[in-house]
Order: sequence, then C-alpha cells, then structure tokens
Amino acid sequence: MATLILFNKPYRVLCQFTDEKGANDGNCRATLADWISIPAVYPAGRLDFDSEGLLLLTDDGQLQHRIASPRQKMPKTYWVQVEGDIADEALQRLRKGVALKDGKTRPADVAKMEPPDLWPRNPPVRYRESVPTSWIRMIITEGKNRQVRRMTAAVGFPTLRLVRYGIGDWTLDGLAPGEFRKVTVHAPAPPSPRRKTRS
Repeated sequence: MATLILFNKPYRVLCQFTDEKGANDGNCRATLADWISIPAVYPAGRLDFDSEGLLLLTDDGQLQHRIASPRQKMPKTYWVQVEGDIADEALQRLRKGVALKDGKTRPADVAKMEPPDLWPRNPPVRYRESVPTSWIRMIITEGKNRQVRRMTAAVGFPTLRLVRYGIGDWTLDGLAPGEFRKVTVHAPAPPSPRRKTRS
C-alpha cells in the first residue's frame, strides 16, 4: 500500500518543499513545506507557481512514476479562465492539437463551461470591463512546460486563471485552498525485468 496526498495548491506556492533561489536572494516564496508536514512524500508531477488546484504527492516511487510520466497518458482536467469570448474555431484548434515551439500537442478534450464556484484568488484576476472572459474545461494527457497557458495563447485567448481540477479519477472536491486529504492506495507492481534474448 502507498500513501497518496491530494493537495489543493494555492496560487503562488512553489511545487516543491524548498526555495533554493529564494534562500539565495533573501526573497523566499511559499513552498509545500508551509502546508504539508508529512515526511517522505514527494510531488507526482508539477503545477506552476501561478497555477492553482490539485497536486498529488506520494511516498511510493512506482506510483509517482505512474502519475507523472507522460508515457502513462494519465488525463489531467483543468478549469481555465481565458481573456475574451472564446470562439468555436479556437476550441476546434485545441481539440486537434496546437503547434508549439517544442512540438505539436496531443489533441485536447475541450468544452466551454459556466464559471465554476471557486474560492477568491489573492490577488484577484485583473478585471477589464471592456474585455469579456470565458471559462473552458480542458483535459490533456501530456505535460509540456506551461502547456495549457501556451495552448490557449496560441489560439488567441490568453489564460487569466488556471485551476487543475483532476488527475485521473482524483479531484479537488471537498478541498479548500491549502487543504489536503491523505488516502491509502494500492501501489502499482514494479515492472518485470526484461529477459535477455539470445542472438
């Protein structure tokens, strides 16, 4: 059995337990250590400093790999507030995959959604009366650096707020920002050793 922590990472919290850069320049940022004191657990994947929502941590290396590895194609669900009234053409481009500098993304499952019932963000998202915003639900199965933000920008609708709602079957439900829930799960079996074949 393995320990799994479901953590609702607040805005502007580093997805690590120490801030080496901040320690060097005297400008330390909030880290996971400010919220989680359970020993020997490590993030399974990452979530950007300026993104919010579900982060999974575990004490099991195999489970960590299964969650974080792009090869496993575990779906990650995001709620995304974008600048502008997003057009159907932009949604279609996201569904087909978007060309980024580091390669084309896999197709995303994308749909418009009503604004979710979320906690206030501090500081709040900038508001401009003359510019509408839209919310979309986006499900991706890979993890390029700042991928969702770059995808929405590439189709002309910059991301204003990004909340990861789910990873696989695990979700944020019942977790306020800074709260976590500890669960016990079956650890995946280690990979079988490959047999050498005779030439």
